[in-house]
Amino acid sequence: MTNIHPLQHPFWGEFREKTGVEVVRENDLQLTIHSIPYTNYKIGYFPKGGDITQKMLDDLYKIGKNNNCIFIQIEPNVEKVGERKYNFKNFYPSAHPIFTKYNFVLDLTKSEEELLKNMSQKTRYNIRLAQKKGVEVIEDNSDKGFEQYLKLTRETTQRQKFFAHNEKYHKTLWETFKNKNHKEFSIHLLKAVYKNQTLATWVLFVLGDTLYYPYGASSDKYREVMASNLVMWEAIKFGKKLGLKTFDMWGAANVVDPKPDNIYYGFHRFKQGYGPRHVEYIGSFDLVINKNLYFAYKVLDKIRWFVLRFK
Repeated sequence: MTNIHPLQHPFWGEFREKTGVEVVRENDLQLTIHSIPYTNYKIGYFPKGGDITQKMLDDLYKIGKNNNCIFIQIEPNVEKVGERKYNFKNFYPSAHPIFTKYNFVLDLTKSEEELLKNMSQKTRYNIRLAQKKGVEVIEDNSDKGFEQYLKLTRETTQRQKFFAHNEKYHKTLWETFKNKNHKEFSIHLLKAVYKNQTLATWVLFVLGDTLYYPYGASSDKYREVMASNLVMWEAIKFGKKLGLKTFDMWGAANVVDPKPDNIYYGFHRFKQGYGPRHVEYIGSFDLVINKNLYFAYKVLDKIRWFVLRFK
């Protein structure tokens, strides 16, 4: 159980059910089921599972059939090594991946000295600057600490104008995980404080031997003290203190050195400064349950995306 990704853990399924999403868990496969508006048909989503096997597809096909799914989208948590071809029946590349295909992963077994050495010069400078300015990073897993995170999330989304999960989503996540057993799957809040103000709060998951950084929010105040740089460094040390081996940074741009017009440019460059490994996963695939409806759906979906592009 401890080697799985958070999105495949039963606790995550419990959380998603509380948000109103239908969850199916059979044969150690956890997927969500989503209704297609104005129809009786559904789409399944199976994220961050293991490598694709015929048995896995057989099990998923039965689940899809029993739940009236047109298809199930599959996004394995498996790194791409060379060119891989899958010749399974009714199995096609997805048109629109849901979870990022790229990621940054940091080896936490290295010493602090080695980790600092592998960082960019600018990142090391920003960490020292935050320390010199008196920024303090602390773990605050209280409900008050979480409310500060929500407040910063509102500020961040308004400032940067990007899509984020709503407050109900985050509140349900917090209520589901805050009292869970650390050895199983736990949630932690790290916050940066400067002049008695919380400038940044990060949500971290601990599962098995891996630390995950799924969500973070920051204030626009005192940006010159580089609080977020220190939060990342303290998160790394936090993982090492727990004896974890890997830090999964939960996403990256699709190239090692993206151009400034890349929508992921900012957070990619920020994470890249800490010297992690850039990882590409094998991709996103559709297991088709109803072939006729699947191809009709794909045509309609292309039209929808075309219209949205010009709105």
